[in-house]
Amino acid sequence: MSHDIEQERHVAPLDRGLLMRLMEYLGPHKGSMALVILLMLGVSAITLATPYLAKVTIDNYIAFGDVGGVDKIALVMVALFVTTWVLVYYRGYIRATMGQKIIYTMRQQLYEHLQRLSLRYYDSMQVGRLITRLTSDIDALNELLSGGVIDLVADSVTLVGIAIIMLKMNRQLAALTFITVPFLLYMVTGFRMKIFLAQRQVREKVAAVNASLQENISGVRVTQAFTREKENLRRFEKVNRASYDAALHSIGIFSFFWPTIDLISAVGTVIVLWFGGRWLVQGQLTVGEMVAFIGYTGQFFGPLRNLGQLFRVIQTAMAGAERVFGILDTVPEIQDKPDAIDLPPIEGHVQFDSVYFAYEGEDYVLRDINLDVKPGETIALVGHTGAGKTSMINILCRFYDVSRGRILIDGHDIRDVTQKSLRSQTGLVLQEPFLFSGTVRENLIYGNPEATEEDMLKVTRALGIHGFISQLADGYDTEVQERGSRLSLGQRQLVSFARAIINDPRILILDEATANIDTQTEQVIQRALGQMLEGRTSFVIAHRLTTIQKADRIVVIDDGRIVEIGSHEELLEQDGVYRRLYMVQFGHALSHTEELEEVLLDTMPVEEAGLGS
Repeated sequence: MSHDIEQERHVAPLDRGLLMRLMEYLGPHKGSMALVILLMLGVSAITLATPYLAKVTIDNYIAFGDVGGVDKIALVMVALFVTTWVLVYYRGYIRATMGQKIIYTMRQQLYEHLQRLSLRYYDSMQVGRLITRLTSDIDALNELLSGGVIDLVADSVTLVGIAIIMLKMNRQLAALTFITVPFLLYMVTGFRMKIFLAQRQVREKVAAVNASLQENISGVRVTQAFTREKENLRRFEKVNRASYDAALHSIGIFSFFWPTIDLISAVGTVIVLWFGGRWLVQGQLTVGEMVAFIGYTGQFFGPLRNLGQLFRVIQTAMAGAERVFGILDTVPEIQDKPDAIDLPPIEGHVQFDSVYFAYEGEDYVLRDINLDVKPGETIALVGHTGAGKTSMINILCRFYDVSRGRILIDGHDIRDVTQKSLRSQTGLVLQEPFLFSGTVRENLIYGNPEATEEDMLKVTRALGIHGFISQLADGYDTEVQERGSRLSLGQRQLVSFARAIINDPRILILDEATANIDTQTEQVIQRALGQMLEGRTSFVIAHRLTTIQKADRIVVIDDGRIVEIGSHEELLEQDGVYRRLYMVQFGHALSHTEELEEVLLDTMPVEEAGLGS
């Protein structure tokens, strides 16, 4: 079960706490709200005046053949209709503008919070569901905030005004009209839970569809490579069908709800016609009064119907609010302490002091790690897949916090310094390069926007990638498109490598950074690294052992523990894990059984949660 479903708060159809939190977003727009309400009240006043003008026209002018009086009323009504058009135009424009401002604020707030959430949150959260929160769920909140609250005020005032006018015109007909009100209220309150649950179910299923789409579109190359189109279509059909069924269920509820509301309103109108017609024939009502009363009856049920619509909007907003606020209420696991300091410019002395780490509970993937790395030293991390190499990198960058022990950089516990000051002095190159949409230049200076052209060219030339970049259609200003799809995998890796160096980190981490680069290019980079890594502390994870033979020290990790430390030559002299890994990789003097066992171990599936080994 995905993280957001597990953590979802099942609130009531009208949760006052959530509603009050939503109302806070209206605070900066009080002036616009007040103006829109005034405009709506102006429209309501004109609407209320229309049936009365019809009564005056019929009883005072038409009944007496006064054409001039009819002309005057007609001119007044034209003026009122033009005024209504102006008021409605500005009301709609101001309201829509206010709604867009609210959407902008909420999306910015949600996106900002998402960037602060720790990697553990994303380990179990599907991207498609997050996109749903940022789009359709926030849109649902906007409908309430930009229109619902204002409509509630305006319709309530209009409803009271109509009721007062009807009572003054004819108390008996007014009382007969009001008979239907309890039935309308019953419909609204009786269906609130059904509407709320239906709206929640629709949003959950839409989120599942988005999650499935995001995953399958991102992995379309793998899908085609393994000819899994039919299977993926079957799986998508399942979540799509669930969304379809949820939507049909919601449609079924509303298909009964709104016609029933209209039926009750129609019954109220029939009652007025039935009794009013009799009283008209008996001379107890004038024709003008009868026409005006029928007009007011129609207007009376309009706000009541709108209030029913508002209740639907509230239900939809509550379903969206619980999910949006569920994210906003998620506390980032990795946070700066209140008294955290900025890590001063470092030399790069790194110490792992009795470190234990688990992604979940006490299922430790690192146990009793003790390692003292001197400034400028190059450390290679070696071990079978799942041994814990990448986990060491994750906690060094403080993507996760250690479970026990501590990590020191130049004597500072990394939990006592700000994340920004720590990571700004750390460079990371991953095995799977990720480039953002934009130009090559923008990706190169991503970590250091203040880097000069000279800084950039110095690195790209040293790494031997200036040539291929210059040959692109627009050179450094070539658009790489989403995920850098215009570049080959090796080229993307080279750009991500240069990006880390341009940031001028004191600690550089290479997690299988040369895995996707051909041997010739790797040799160029290896020669360049001698200069680029000078004075930097570096950690290199590599399965290709030829890339780490010149490391100052090789740290061998097995089952979450450091089992060997030494130079390449020293470790080969030992009959340990490193020597066996080396022999398997280069095919030296191992029995067939032992070699097969080592190969199988090295291709075991990753058992760790999070980012990998």
